[in-house]
Amino acid sequence: MASVTQLGYVGIGASNVEEWEHFATDVLGLQSNGIDDEGNLSLRMDEYSHRFIIKPNGKDDVEFVGWQVTDEPALREMAEQLREAGIEVTDGTDDDNKSRRVEGMIKFEDPEGTPTEIFYGPPISYDKPFNSPRAVGFVTSEQGLGHVVLHVENLDRTVKFYRDVLGMKISDFIRNLAFFHCNPRHHSLALIEKKAPKKLNHFMLQTQTMNDVGTTYDMVLDQEMPLTRGLGRHTNDHMTSFYMKTPSGFDVEFGWGARTVDDATWQVQRHEKGSIWGHRAPAAVGVK
Repeated sequence: MASVTQLGYVGIGASNVEEWEHFATDVLGLQSNGIDDEGNLSLRMDEYSHRFIIKPNGKDDVEFVGWQVTDEPALREMAEQLREAGIEVTDGTDDDNKSRRVEGMIKFEDPEGTPTEIFYGPPISYDKPFNSPRAVGFVTSEQGLGHVVLHVENLDRTVKFYRDVLGMKISDFIRNLAFFHCNPRHHSLALIEKKAPKKLNHFMLQTQTMNDVGTTYDMVLDQEMPLTRGLGRHTNDHMTSFYMKTPSGFDVEFGWGARTVDDATWQVQRHEKGSIWGHRAPAAVGVK
């Protein structure tokens, strides 16, 4: 059975691409590749040529999620698994591959209607090293971009899809959330059963040092940016992080220090609380 290996990239539809470029570079520390002729902004955080694509369509929600596989045979096997599960799959066109800068890809929707892409052959730019405007380093490599958390209406159905069709493994549960891994990162995907106006609850970026989280947190407080949850440590992945609003209205989690998964010894757990300490609402941490 073929399995996805990492969260490769995320596409976001936005009302204000210029505001996203400012937020991504000056606050998050991502590197901008600039805005192309079609108005799309691409962003780097490591040796990959891009990890985010921001499209100027006013959607202010996830536009697509891109999962990586090892090679073309794995991509073809994944396409067959999807079709056997009753999912309509289309091959990426030459224009699609050029747009994503990959060797090959397939496209489909998950059971909740989230546009999803699986690809192989991402563009790597070792000759042009990632250069953060804020000198922030991120934990990526085999662990991928970070994670995304999606709202779903039917948790059981969607869990079965990501586990049994895309080959992800369940890490643990917290109340009405299910967490999945596909590499040593504790979770690259989480699903929360909740009706919400947006599909995307948040995406997460993991820094290489706690100082990167602390200095960013201070900047958010000093500049009175929209903070969603203050500093805290999660029960399941042990990440120390905080949450803030993006220009599109969903959250970004900015964190450090998550534990990893070793499938040889890992056992699925259930937690009733999301945080060991902290992650309090803005009023509780004295934010105006």
